[in-house]
Amino acid sequence: MVITTAHISPIISLIAGVLILIMPRLLNLIVAIYLICIGLIGLGALTWLHQ
Repeated sequence: MVITTAHISPIISLIAGVLILIMPRLLNLIVAIYLICIGLIGLGALTWLHQ
């Protein structure tokens, strides 16, 4: 399977969901990191993922 930027968002969401279930105190940190990652992907700042 080739991982593209279309796959990054669901993968990050899965990881974040599992971490929140395990350690609910991480919710703020996980949401902040998720939003930053999605913003960077949306702006095309992570073009190195397309190689």
